[in-house]
Parts: sequence; structure tokens; C-alpha cells
Amino acid sequence: MIAQRTIRSVTRTTGVGLHSGRRVEITLRPAAPHTGIVFHRIDLPEPVDLPASALGIGDTRMASVLQQGDVRVSTVEHLMSACAGLGIDNLHVDLTAEEVPIMDGSAGTFVFLLQSAGIEEQNAPKRFIRVLKPVEVREGEGAAAKWARLEPYDGFALAFSIDFHHPAIDATANFAEIDFAEHSYIKEIARARTFGFMQDVENLRAAGLARGGSLDNAIVMDEFRVLNSDGLRYEDEFVKHKILDAIGDLYLIGKPLIARYVAHKSGHGMNNQLVRALLQQADAWELASFESKADAPQAFRSDWVLA
Repeated sequence: MIAQRTIRSVTRTTGVGLHSGRRVEITLRPAAPHTGIVFHRIDLPEPVDLPASALGIGDTRMASVLQQGDVRVSTVEHLMSACAGLGIDNLHVDLTAEEVPIMDGSAGTFVFLLQSAGIEEQNAPKRFIRVLKPVEVREGEGAAAKWARLEPYDGFALAFSIDFHHPAIDATANFAEIDFAEHSYIKEIARARTFGFMQDVENLRAAGLARGGSLDNAIVMDEFRVLNSDGLRYEDEFVKHKILDAIGDLYLIGKPLIARYVAHKSGHGMNNQLVRALLQQADAWELASFESKADAPQAFRSDWVLA
């Protein structure tokens, strides 16, 4: 049986919110089978639980934000991506503020925390969502169009293209494709950092965003070049971070996907639209479990998530 997973012990760290700029402590705790990933705002007079769910996303400006009434948990995508990459099905996430800490701008710290806590298989079958026919969302026409699509595939793969018309980005690869039958999430994706532009900082901060952003937690560019003294971690770090985000946004569907994701200039909002569109088409997907690893797609047969 391919089993559900949680962590073995409690782990915690402290960081700052990328957009709020507020200090926040995050605690990760084991969860029972079929719990899913649940965020808890423990800083409120009465703690509020916000299950990770694509239908619970209330804002997608520069981040994926879970919302329940006036209570928010912002910037969940990097932690969700790490959970997807390590095959974590069930997890409690306690937060002392409204935003998951940005750490170094990638999923690397969350991968380290989850691995340090230990990953434990549970006595319950892992449930997958298998895509049965293509589902696509699209905005705009011609060269200005952006789109995202899920299509049937015997495994899990993502292909992404970007187009920022910026010298520093154009000097790197604008397209990347990852197939988890062949590639390691930890080695190929997890350390790719978020990125932004100096000229946008004032407008973002006026909108209440990017208040905690710095060269320590993002790739920052002026009009011509990368300002970080250590340069890029991957030659194609920009497009790989978009794949990292997409993995996290897609995992908000609540289960790992058996599908291929293909996108051009997509972001958190479009990724959320895509997941909702899939869920609304009952004939476009089915639930699947596997009695043995031999029955599963190649991407899920071995512990690629731990490679």
C-alpha cells in the first residue's frame, strides 16, 4: 500500500512574513490520517482552524491566502509545496500571526524542518486525484495571453514558461519541465527563491505587501541585473520558483495529483482557478489509491520525495 504520511515529532522555527513584515513563530505537529493539512491561528483570543483547501483561498495577490471570515493565513504556497514534495498528507501548522514566514524565499527551510521532524507512514492509503481529461483556464489573447492546463498523465509533471521582458530574467531559461519520475523535488526545485523588482517595492508596500522583503529572502532586481551578491542558485531559478509555487497551489486541492500541469505566465490566481475548474468537472477526475507501489505510476513507486 502507498500510505499517507505525517511527521514523527513537533518542530518549530521563527521568521518574518514577506508581506506583513511581522515576526511569526510556526510550529509543525503530527496529524492523524485523513486530517489533511490544517493551519491554526493560535494568536487569536479563540484559535481559528483554516484547512488547506483551494476552495478556502480568499486572496491571490502576490500569494495564496486562506481566509475564513476576517481571519487569514497568508503565503501558504511554499510550505504547501514542501509538503507536496515530501509526500506529507496530514499536518497541523500553528501560527502566531497571519502569515507563514518567508524564511529564505524558497521551500528549502520547510523541507529541512519536515525532514528534521522525521517523516512517518500511517496506516491509511494515500489518496490521489487522477485527471481524466484536459481542463484549462485562460486570460487574454495572442502574445498577451496567460493560461494553465491540467491533462491526463501517468505520473506528476509540470512544464512552465515565463515572459518578463527583463534582462536578468531573459538571460536565464524561460522554460522548465520537471517530471518526478526522473527529477528530485529537493534537488531541482526546493531551493528556488521568490523574486521581485526594486521599482515595484514602493507600490507593493503602499498596498500592504512586501513589507518584510529583503535580499535575504528574495531575488531582487533593478532595471538591469540581479542585486543579490550570491547570484542565482539555479541557472533557471526564476522559472523553477514558478514551478515551486504551482506545486504548492495545486496541492491545495487536498491530495496529490496524477496529472501533467502546463502553464504560461500563470500565477496564484490562475492556479487557483484551474484547481476549482477541475473540481467543478466531475467527469474530469477520479480518486485513486494503490495497494502496492508496483501498481502506481513510476513517479510514486520509489521514495523520490526523499531523494
